[in-house]
Amino acid sequence: MKKSYLMMLFVCCVLVTVIGCSKPDPVVEAETGAAEEAASAEIAMEDAEAAVRHDVVYACNCGPDCTCGSVSTDAGTCTCGSELVAAHVVKVDGNDALLCTCGSDCTCEIDAGDDSKCACGAEIRRVSLEGSGLYYCNCGGSCTCNFVSAEPGSCKCGMELITS
Repeated sequence: MKKSYLMMLFVCCVLVTVIGCSKPDPVVEAETGAAEEAASAEIAMEDAEAAVRHDVVYACNCGPDCTCGSVSTDAGTCTCGSELVAAHVVKVDGNDALLCTCGSDCTCEIDAGDDSKCACGAEIRRVSLEGSGLYYCNCGGSCTCNFVSAEPGSCKCGMELITS
């Protein structure tokens, strides 16, 4: 009886060791699914970063003869059918925003030697904020706060945002 009891205990220990302690097979993700998820996450992160910044707008880019003047805080399509492109507000002058057109990740300023260009070399573009429905800081005359929002509120300088 002692032998059968020891044998049963031995078998149970072996089973617990082999079955209970075995490592599960690693989960392998499909390469295409992982790549698509990574791309989606990167786009979402860029959108989140742009949403946190209040100096990024999307403006029509249909060319120098453009008369539509569309500007928004969201990416989309212009009233003329062109895609709106991301731009960085370098200065608000009255009701006009001066934009650097090198993209939403731009943080440069107006070139000190040539006020028609951004420090990165991109051309400065003037866009009217009048009638756009956007709220912006205009601390007086020539504001350098470059704060633009789709919602009313206060600028980082403490002034209330205006709309026209």
